[in-house]
Amino acid sequence: MTAIQGLSSVASAPGAGDAPRTIRVHPDDNVAIVVNAFGLPPGTILPDGVVLREFVPQGHKVALADVPAGAPVRRYGEVVGLAIEPIPAGSWVEESRVETPTAPDLDALDLTPHPPAALPTLEGYTFEGYRNPDGTVGTKNILAISISVQCVAGTLDVAIRRIKDELLPRYPHVDDVVGLTHAYGCGVAINAPEAAIPIRTLQNLARNPNFGGEVMVVGLGCEKLVSERLVPDGARAGGVTRLQDEHHAGFGMMLDTIMAMAEERLAVLNERRRETCPVSDLVVGLQCGGSDAFSGVTANPAMGVCADMLVRCGATVLFSEVTEVRDAIHLLVPRAATPEVASALVREMAWYDAYLAKGGADRRANPSPGNKKGGLNNIVEKALGSVAKSGSAPISGVLAPGERVRERGLIFAATPASDFVCGTLQLASGITLQVFSTGRGTPYGLAQAPVIKVATRTELAERWSDLIDFDAGRVATGHMTLEEAGAALFQLIIDVASGRTRPWSDRWGLYNDLTLFNPAPVT
Repeated sequence: MTAIQGLSSVASAPGAGDAPRTIRVHPDDNVAIVVNAFGLPPGTILPDGVVLREFVPQGHKVALADVPAGAPVRRYGEVVGLAIEPIPAGSWVEESRVETPTAPDLDALDLTPHPPAALPTLEGYTFEGYRNPDGTVGTKNILAISISVQCVAGTLDVAIRRIKDELLPRYPHVDDVVGLTHAYGCGVAINAPEAAIPIRTLQNLARNPNFGGEVMVVGLGCEKLVSERLVPDGARAGGVTRLQDEHHAGFGMMLDTIMAMAEERLAVLNERRRETCPVSDLVVGLQCGGSDAFSGVTANPAMGVCADMLVRCGATVLFSEVTEVRDAIHLLVPRAATPEVASALVREMAWYDAYLAKGGADRRANPSPGNKKGGLNNIVEKALGSVAKSGSAPISGVLAPGERVRERGLIFAATPASDFVCGTLQLASGITLQVFSTGRGTPYGLAQAPVIKVATRTELAERWSDLIDFDAGRVATGHMTLEEAGAALFQLIIDVASGRTRPWSDRWGLYNDLTLFNPAPVT
């Protein structure tokens, strides 16, 4: 087990009740995080004999030894900060006392891969999915309707309400009708090099396996992004309509056209049935949001164990969020399966460095105030916990933003860290299910693919019992090992992918809007 996955100690004093409990991730760490729900007061004697000099909130770090000014603060066996002032043992290692260290120098990285040995194969695991003509397999059966420009989004909203009320009840084997709406298409520099990102994202969204290949596009008619660009090769003819077409005599006729196109596709989708498929046909996205200091010791490492199991089954697993990988890139490059993958990892880091610099920002703009309240001092600490989601398998491929997945195995899909932008890009890359960890809590969900929400703390799982699907906080309390949590999450993925278990976001119909990543100019 690597340092970013390891749990050196979950320490607690003897006796019942809320005894002082701390987690030290790696033997070389000079800090531990407080587990107790309401923090620990000054004078508390920790199990290793350290006496707290001040109150330390839950999830925040306490110095286990004196840290001189300028000396490194270590967590996960890595330097997560430099002490701005002397930090005596027993002190709260609060954000203002720690300086963010310099990011790893991309030019100095050794790009020679040293991938871990291939994991032993797992055989015999299956799920019940919807097989498509192109060989992909969906976990849902959805009619998705794309738009080529934001101008028609309101019209599509009205049409979808009618489709759900008037048509969908006649096609009981179709799960839902969703609009792939966005703010792109008009007033954009359509030929700018970076315009490739939003355009391929929209093209690949329509190809998501959960949509069964039944592509449908509603356009206006005068936009720069012409509707035909969103129709993949081999799609059913007659899948495009424009509101400005001369045969549309009024809004009612526009709606009638959309309804007729939708019914033709609903009839096809209604013939789909779940069938037994190997787990190797799954494409699972991993993401985190509203992270806290427990993310890197409970939920994300459990997701890493689960990711390893999926890869051992031959499945495809995507992890993302460039700024939450950047400071751990020196740990990921050696895991590249080939020199080309190693170079691609560095390429995506360098592209994002330049993108942030162009906007007058850098990686330190992440984390959020909520992340800091949850005990994460800076982006370095956040990144080291974030990459625990990737498990320990070799990294077999890298995707630029919005690219469609090509290889099986563990894939880095470059995206911003924003939850809804990352979710949109992962859908475009082809995920059919997402696992999302959270420490602070978020009602995030996707209409286009089921989302399993994993809590980093039991307190959150209990307080948000009708929003959280899996409690990884049991790792911190000693009620589960990481291996047990990962195996349980693996089984939950199979049950959700098969339609046997519905995650809370689907039960509530609680979904985020799609949000494109568009670094290109708007004219």
